[in-house]
Amino acid sequence: MRKVATVLSLLGLCLTVLPSVFVFYGLLSWNAHARLAFAGMLLWFVFAPLWMHKQTETRSAGTETR
Repeated sequence: MRKVATVLSLLGLCLTVLPSVFVFYGLLSWNAHARLAFAGMLLWFVFAPLWMHKQTETRSAGTETR
């Protein structure tokens, strides 16, 4: 599941960045850019937290060292 989430979130990141480059070079219309960037944003914000989530360590109060 983590690998699938990674791939989908990176696909979303690409869909957010690449359409802007295509609009700059005149290869893509602004409306198509907006739709692709919106879909990419959704993919990124849904799937990126699934694989970027850090595991928290639980420590008891008496075991911390300074």
